[in-house]
Amino acid sequence: MQTALQALSYVDLPGWADDDHLAAFHCFLKSAYLFEGADGPKTRALGIDGLALGQIFAEARRQAAHMQSAATAKAFFETYFTPIIFADETPFADYPGLLTAYFEPVVDGSLTRSEAFPVPLLRRPDDLVETKSTTPDDIPDDWPEGLRFAKKTAQGLVPFFDRSEIEGRAFSDGALAGQGLELVWLANHVEAFFIHIQGSASIRLQQGGTLRVSYDGKSGHDYTAIGKVLKDMGALAPGNITMQTIKAWLLENPDRQLEVLHQNRSFIFFQEEKNLKPDSGPRAAAGAQLTKGRSLAVDRVLHTFHTPVFVSYSRDSAIHNRLMIAQDTGSAIVGPHRGDYFAGSGSDAGETAGGFAAPCRFVVLMPRAQQDLPT
Repeated sequence: MQTALQALSYVDLPGWADDDHLAAFHCFLKSAYLFEGADGPKTRALGIDGLALGQIFAEARRQAAHMQSAATAKAFFETYFTPIIFADETPFADYPGLLTAYFEPVVDGSLTRSEAFPVPLLRRPDDLVETKSTTPDDIPDDWPEGLRFAKKTAQGLVPFFDRSEIEGRAFSDGALAGQGLELVWLANHVEAFFIHIQGSASIRLQQGGTLRVSYDGKSGHDYTAIGKVLKDMGALAPGNITMQTIKAWLLENPDRQLEVLHQNRSFIFFQEEKNLKPDSGPRAAAGAQLTKGRSLAVDRVLHTFHTPVFVSYSRDSAIHNRLMIAQDTGSAIVGPHRGDYFAGSGSDAGETAGGFAAPCRFVVLMPRAQQDLPT
């Protein structure tokens, strides 16, 4: 069904007037500073114009020093943006989407392998390439559909190793052993796996200091939800599948950890992040450091990065409304009404994110400089 587009007014948005627009503006400003001297982000399929957004970034930077109240920030968004919705039918269904949450794990680790820290996070191998960055002639005719990453060889592209091949039984017998790709060492496979899921981490080093890491590519194989694996095994009841219950089962069943974890063939590679502000989250896919409760991961094929999105979601018998900024993405975030918000760093944020899933509605703020609704 073709996506329908509907314009709204701010009075049509329940909860709009009650939000903390100054907090949203500070998050938006992180995006704005990324584009000093640049035109704006790339326009994506739903049509929010990146050049028009870039012009608003310039205005946000100009007004930043004087933006000191929620009321002033609210007026800023209302002046430069028009609220629209992307609906699959008319009238628009209130909550057709899904909002989840993610966080930055904070764990202990070491720069050297030891009995206490035997499991590494790996750097990206030099021969791992994205298929979109190669010429069409390099891709075999029988290449699996949707496989975006590959191993570059002298004979051409081949599928990269999956999780079980890379990890082996103890990494030392894995497909990448001996290449010096170890970035940092962690306490166990479970901690490493959940950092793979989140895509970033802050690691307190035994040698002193903190190492922050972020996503830098993946094996390319399909992601498989471990919660579903455990449900199908009968290990977890359908209504009791959260990050916390999954982690507890894995730690209580060490002899079956790899059997279960290797069902998810997708393997993530990491890079060290330097010069990050300690009071902000990790660097997002769109380049900005994440803001707790305000940064939103979206479908990057559809949504123009850095667009403000007013998210309404239903949870605990109440409706919650918050203006967020589309600054990140994820392989599971697919569709115009699918979002994943950043819940913060550390164990408390993990508790929030671990079981969070709520029906939601996206209202996207379109730059008023766009004369017509996108088509």
